[in-house]
Amino acid sequence: MHVIIPLAGFGSRLRPHTFTKPKPLINVAGKPVLGHILDKLTVAGVRDVTFITGYLGDQIADYVWKDHPQIRGRYVEQKELNGQASAILLARDHCSGPAFIVFVDTLADADLKVLEQTDADGVIYVKEVEDPRRFGVVKLDENGFITRFIEKPNDTSNKLVVIGMYFVKDCEMLMQCCADLIRRDIKTKGEYFLADAFNLMIERGAKLRAQMVDVWLDAGKPETVLETNRYLLQHGHDNSAIWQERNGLVVVPPVNIHPSAKIERSVIGPNATIAENCMILNSVIRDSIVDTGAEVRDHVLANSLIGRDAVLIGRPRRFNVGDSSVVGFDEE
Repeated sequence: MHVIIPLAGFGSRLRPHTFTKPKPLINVAGKPVLGHILDKLTVAGVRDVTFITGYLGDQIADYVWKDHPQIRGRYVEQKELNGQASAILLARDHCSGPAFIVFVDTLADADLKVLEQTDADGVIYVKEVEDPRRFGVVKLDENGFITRFIEKPNDTSNKLVVIGMYFVKDCEMLMQCCADLIRRDIKTKGEYFLADAFNLMIERGAKLRAQMVDVWLDAGKPETVLETNRYLLQHGHDNSAIWQERNGLVVVPPVNIHPSAKIERSVIGPNATIAENCMILNSVIRDSIVDTGAEVRDHVLANSLIGRDAVLIGRPRRFNVGDSSVVGFDEE
């Protein structure tokens, strides 16, 4: 099975971090989002991956080469960011037979074993959500096959959201539909969406089955990156045990702290990720991610993203507070 991973976007919702780093390399629970995805694919036996790159794409290639040498990566640049379908079409020369497509702002607890057993022409992973309007949704028939994809619906009546993971048995058919979509200039809100290409596949007789997932993690915005970090730390990525006996350090699980980090007279956790070569002194950090090489001194951090090589130096504050006073207010 060949895998296609589109990751050409600018990641504008994660700026300023994505000015200098592509969104898939944002650190959550001790490794980049892309690393978590590649780990799961590697366990499933995947070796051949086509990466559709764009802005800062050389960093993607460097990361895969250094940290996932077992992956045989091909890199194709998407120069015009005009939609998902046009991105997938760029992999046409590298893909034949079965293909799996996964978008990098998606981390899901998805059962990949069903792909070996399915009687359908494709499997589309979905999750039921309360408000589907900023996503794509699917309509199903009584047998669980998809009858229609709807991108960014105007109402909340259909809650089965497409999470960005797709399997097709016939990659050539999908590529033909992507090409036909562009030739006929079928756009949704100004872009060539993969959902419309799948609609063309359905019109040609393809049977696409929806597969539910229980866990779907979004890594596209600061608040959802922190939610994803929290979930992963609580589900297998906590390494607090090896830090518990360090002098001058209090660790409140779950956390993920890189062995090269230098931490003194500080409290770390819960739900904190400290990357390699960080220096943390006289600080309290919880529900935050501190990226590679950052330095934090004399600070109390919560719900924060600290970028690579950033330096935060605080200072003791002086108060003269009278009886029954309140310093600081709830955000509400």
